[in-house]
Amino acid sequence: MSCEPAGAVGRALAHVASVSSGPPLDRALRVTLNFHPDRITAGQGVLERLAADGRYLSQFVTGTSNGGLTAYPGGDRWRWEHRIFAGAYDDADPADRPVYGALNFRARSVGGAQRFGSAHLRLTAETLDRTTFCFPDSTFEPGTFGVASRMGLIGLADAAEHDLLDDYIEAQVHGPVRIDRDVEALVLDPCYRDGPIEQAARKLVCSIEWHRGFRLSVEEMRHHAGYRGPEFVELGAAIATGGVLDPKIISEAANSGRYDLQAIKRVWHLLARFGGPDQDRRSDS
Repeated sequence: MSCEPAGAVGRALAHVASVSSGPPLDRALRVTLNFHPDRITAGQGVLERLAADGRYLSQFVTGTSNGGLTAYPGGDRWRWEHRIFAGAYDDADPADRPVYGALNFRARSVGGAQRFGSAHLRLTAETLDRTTFCFPDSTFEPGTFGVASRMGLIGLADAAEHDLLDDYIEAQVHGPVRIDRDVEALVLDPCYRDGPIEQAARKLVCSIEWHRGFRLSVEEMRHHAGYRGPEFVELGAAIATGGVLDPKIISEAANSGRYDLQAIKRVWHLLARFGGPDQDRRSDS
């Protein structure tokens, strides 16, 4: 790095580096931030907020998440950050806290952690130097960590037997993630072509790309009733259009206010697990 980060960011990075080991990270790899691009919070869409803010913000600011909502003083996310970052962010402004994504070490077209959404921001190589990593997900209180200069987590992930939706190395990006500086591309599902989501995406100052898409028939979904439970298969069948689910259909159900969001999340898990283009957990091919 040309200069060392200061303040809370510098302290957090230094502490994680001190407990990390392994070879340097391949600079061709990228961190991705997966999310649902058409979810609405407080009357505003995710992409509209990204365009207005010019940066990607943590759940400590937005109050939203595609995982657990525990980003408040004393919550699980707060306590985890206190532990792993040695208290560096305890008194920090919420906007200064890290944002969460995944290292896309398997080069999947849908990003490094598809369980969190059909779209992703692919970050630049420069952001790797202010990113910390853990395996498994921080929800599981991991004890193994990495930074760009000491990254032994890929071997651990390769050796682990995980479901596709759990097969990722969590990344915490420290410092502002600006759309105009830190994002190589916004990558979207093709179900959003030629509609309001593409129009909103075009207002962002970054490139727009498309992956091959998530799509799952109700017939195929019924073969996987044991994955999240038969009640979520039935919910998926109820909201499907023409016997098919895609990300747009699921978000329309989530935004309607008619369904429990945790239940909708499990329908998304079914689509993400069995209807995506990257079904082999180890590769995109």
